[in-house]
Amino acid sequence: MNLASLQHVAETSGGILYLMVLLLFIALVVIIEKFWSLSRMISEGADWIRELKKRSSLDDDHLRGMVEKNKVSLFARVSAVALEHDIQDTLEHFSSCLDEAVMEQLPEAEKRLWVLDTIVTLAPLLGLLGTIIGMFNTFQALAHPDNSTQMVTGGVGEALVSTAAGLFIAILGLVAFNALSQRVQRIMHKLELVKLILTNRMYSHYRKDSGVRAGAQ
Repeated sequence: MNLASLQHVAETSGGILYLMVLLLFIALVVIIEKFWSLSRMISEGADWIRELKKRSSLDDDHLRGMVEKNKVSLFARVSAVALEHDIQDTLEHFSSCLDEAVMEQLPEAEKRLWVLDTIVTLAPLLGLLGTIIGMFNTFQALAHPDNSTQMVTGGVGEALVSTAAGLFIAILGLVAFNALSQRVQRIMHKLELVKLILTNRMYSHYRKDSGVRAGAQ
């Protein structure tokens, strides 16, 4: 199928195919950007976990130095909350503050995934609409007796191109969406692990220091 044929098919679909090309472009941009950004977050999470596990206990200075290196990191944002805690707080409150910080990072990890989810749903519907418009034009050709059967069947085949295009975009988007969602889950798991590491290595350390200070006073 050459360029002229594709243009003809796009016109018989009522311009729907042009819109689907735009949807495909947007989907590819979102897929590439999210794969890159989520892969970077996963790598950052692995680095944070490896660095935190090196120590049996954590102090403010060491953790603050890690946070200062990359303040925009999701893991730095969670760790920054641990730095702001009151050492007189209970373990439950300390843990719940970290839980809150972890959940606040979810929208950042899922950013723009809704665009891909919408395209997966919208593309087949647009393909069906383009096919209906193409079929309508084909059936109109039946009203002219000079049109051959071959022209009519060819028009039906052209109309089905819209459905095929919609299904292709939806399948591509669905596979990518599931893969990206799995990466989001991995990031949230790493955030939860960072939270547990901070709880286990920070809280007991500061509570002990707090008791020492209280006794000294």
